Amino acid sequence: MQPTQPTIVWFRNDLRLADNPALHAAHQDGRDVICLYILEEGVNGQRALGGAAKWWLHQSLTSLANAVAKLGGKLVLRRGDPKTILPKLVDETGAQRVVWNRRYGQPERDLDGQIKTDLKARQIDVESYNGSLLTEPWTIKTKTGGYYRVYTPYWKSVRASYRPEPAAPVPDTLGGSGIASDTLSEWELQPASPNWASAFPDVWTPGEVGASARLEAFLDGPVSDYNDHRNRPDIAMSTSGLSPHLKWGEIGPAQIWRAVTDRLHQTGTAINDGSAWTFLSEIVWREFSYVLLFHHPDLADTNYNGDFAHMPWRDSTADYEAWCRGQTGYPIVDAGMRQLWTTGWMHNRVRMITASFLTKHLLLPWQMGEDWFWDTLVDADPASNAASWQWVAGSGADAAPYFRVFNPITQGEKFDETGDYVRRWRPELAKLPTKNLFSPWTAPKAVLESAGITLGETYPLPIVDHKSGRERALDAYNTLKERRSAA
Repeated sequence: MQPTQPTIVWFRNDLRLADNPALHAAHQDGRDVICLYILEEGVNGQRALGGAAKWWLHQSLTSLANAVAKLGGKLVLRRGDPKTILPKLVDETGAQRVVWNRRYGQPERDLDGQIKTDLKARQIDVESYNGSLLTEPWTIKTKTGGYYRVYTPYWKSVRASYRPEPAAPVPDTLGGSGIASDTLSEWELQPASPNWASAFPDVWTPGEVGASARLEAFLDGPVSDYNDHRNRPDIAMSTSGLSPHLKWGEIGPAQIWRAVTDRLHQTGTAINDGSAWTFLSEIVWREFSYVLLFHHPDLADTNYNGDFAHMPWRDSTADYEAWCRGQTGYPIVDAGMRQLWTTGWMHNRVRMITASFLTKHLLLPWQMGEDWFWDTLVDADPASNAASWQWVAGSGADAAPYFRVFNPITQGEKFDETGDYVRRWRPELAKLPTKNLFSPWTAPKAVLESAGITLGETYPLPIVDHKSGRERALDAYNTLKERRSAA
């Protein structure tokens, strides 16, 4: 083969140059490297991107294109079906090799397998790599040879056995100049009228540089308080905020693992050992979610626990819309939903509270919430989003018991201890004393008047009474058990 016959690197959810196994492999053989991204738009049975994810993708591709250009190359953009786009680009460029990092959803695996078969039939070398996970979903097995269905022993196994490979360096040169490409603006990934993402740039810096900066800022201090602060949405950087960067592969979990463990091994560092490992355990929860997705491809819409097919869910468009808009009358829930809409992200503790409220207090199917999060989260991950919703609903692997109903009043009091979170995202409640902040309807009339609040007008009354909602959820669970027994 001649060095002039290039290698195509097909980028997907791995939008980085550093420690990118497919890119590194392509560069090693001495041929020109063409960097390609295909906007697949839900073809071949894949789930279409949500609106917030499209916003992030635009910014991330801009960042990647600039990084590729600095190395003398060009990020080639194409839109459509990869089954036709890749062979066409092979013909255009004379490429003899195509590489990518693997994906784990069933439609993506089926597609990638078909493309690999088709290209190999044309005598094109095709190779794939792991660029998204610490260990691939089939790697960590139980003593009986199966996959883990419970998280804690899975985490213990990963912690004991995982050792990252050395980081792959950034290539020193890239190619692709002169190849026809779409322009990113043609794809219209960013909202226009209205621009509901106008506040996103104040919060996020998509791209590989932004990911590295966020990790460093977290490791320079906040990680040491992770055990104590990770459930506190009122504290800045109580969590790393790396989830969207991980979702898009602007940073890989192996890079995070190396960075954390390197800090632990450095002398004179202040990083807290227990908090550091707790943080890494959350990275491994993402891995566990991919194990579940790999073995249960319909995780986003079908109950992992089949018994939940008997669950007597309600049907209430009004309640669902009130939840989506953050108009439930429960401040911690409404604050979370407004944070989500404004920033494309929500603190993890509040995700659990809002998800519990939808599935327990409102008794609405978890799939409705999963779908809303898919559309509004910049970190809408196909594995973590589905697995976490099923965990809260009680239908998932290693799930919280269905009869565990989060109290949105006491959850707010406990985890938004200062009230700063609710006051930031529900400023109409800002003047309420903290003791009344999470249940405004209990405040004396004079206190409400002093705070400028008229319940039912400036802030909604609860759409469901906590006690009644909890009892309804428990009754539904008992009905589920009865139906299951009778089935």
